[in-house]
Amino acid sequence: MLLKVLRNGLGLIFVFVSWLTNPKPMKRSEADQAAVQAKAKDLALYQLYACPFCLKTRRAMHRLNVDIERRDIKHLQNREALETQGGRVKVPCLRIGEGENAQWLYESSDIIQYLNGLFSKQKSI
Repeated sequence: MLLKVLRNGLGLIFVFVSWLTNPKPMKRSEADQAAVQAKAKDLALYQLYACPFCLKTRRAMHRLNVDIERRDIKHLQNREALETQGGRVKVPCLRIGEGENAQWLYESSDIIQYLNGLFSKQKSI
C-alpha cells in the first residue's frame, strides 16, 4: 500500500516537472501540420498517465507537434484491447494501423525513434 502511494505520488511529481519543462513544439505551415495530423490518425498510444516512460513518449509527441490519440489502460476496455490485440499489457505501446493489420510497438525509445522518422521530416518554419 505504501509503495503504491509513493509510486503514484512520484509519478504526479514527474508529470508536473515535465509540464514545467515541456519542449517547444515544432512549428509547421498549416498544410504541413494537416499532413502530419492525417498521418497520425491511424496511431494510438496506450499509456498510463504517470508512467515515466509514457511521459517520455508524450514529451516527444509534444516536441514533434503531433496529436496522437491516447488510451489510458486504467480503462478496462483499453487494457483488454492491448492484451488481446497487442499480445501483452505493457506501456507505452503505439498501435500503428487499424484492425487485424495493426502493428504494436512497445518500448518508449523505439516509439520515439519511429515517430521521429515519421514526423521530423515534415518542414518546420
